[in-house]
Amino acid sequence: MAVNRLSSYALTVPDAEEGRRFYTTFGMAAHESGEAIGFRCPGLDHDQVQLVEGKRKRLNHLTFASDEAGLDDVRRRMAAHGAEEAAEPNPEFGGGLWLRDPDGNAVNIRVAQEQQPRTAPEILLNTPGRYQRIGALGCPVKASVEPYRLGHVMLHTPRLEEMIRFYSDVLGLRLSDRCGSINAFMHSPLGGDHHIVGFANDERPGFHHASFEVASIDAIGMGAQAVLEAGYRDGWGLGRHVIGSNFFHYLRDPWNSLAEYYCDMDQIPADGSWCPRDYPPEDAHYRWGPRPPSDFGANFEQPD
Repeated sequence: MAVNRLSSYALTVPDAEEGRRFYTTFGMAAHESGEAIGFRCPGLDHDQVQLVEGKRKRLNHLTFASDEAGLDDVRRRMAAHGAEEAAEPNPEFGGGLWLRDPDGNAVNIRVAQEQQPRTAPEILLNTPGRYQRIGALGCPVKASVEPYRLGHVMLHTPRLEEMIRFYSDVLGLRLSDRCGSINAFMHSPLGGDHHIVGFANDERPGFHHASFEVASIDAIGMGAQAVLEAGYRDGWGLGRHVIGSNFFHYLRDPWNSLAEYYCDMDQIPADGSWCPRDYPPEDAHYRWGPRPPSDFGANFEQPD
């Protein structure tokens, strides 16, 4: 099965303390991890985000979880693909199997236990013909929002087809859907979320966004409101994507990449029955919501 889920991502940033303020405002718990700062969704026992300081912000690496058999499968796939093992980008993140994708991004595969999902209270909706909440108020109590888990990352790439082949042939991911040469989305061979990695066609590589699942549209709204009230820039939202179907709101981090709250994403069965679709350009980004800002798809990472 090669890899089975996206476990975490790490960014190199010029000021890790700025990152601490952002991610804790976003709802994650911070802790020191050597020279890095780790962040995890409350209730989970491993980091979903890691920050290490450097000259400029960029993706440091992606980490995917697997088991021993999956790790052996990745090594076989690497040999067939002509991919070689690589050194870790920072001694702070040593361990596991390391390699580089066609854009040069460091990819780490680690043996890890299956992530246990957290459960959310059932949401009762009053809709025509289906009045479920009678005699009870529907507006939620104002509360801080805690993401449940890291869902996916989106990367800029000038090598869209090569990236799809690499993440399919070497890591065992499967193409979910795409929008021509604009973007593409890939899911775990075990099924689950519509995508755990996405690629956006661009002139150069870069980190576009990471997305975190929350319990409801209310949680998306309250989480975004708290981040905005803390003085951070809006990214885009509230809206609903076509590809993946999820509700979304994006917020700008201190380096102009994006962190997304999402809920209600399409779920893909593990039996291989899902058939990828090629969507028209008008469906590349959303079904409804405010118009995307002109800089939504911009790549703010500066080349070396």
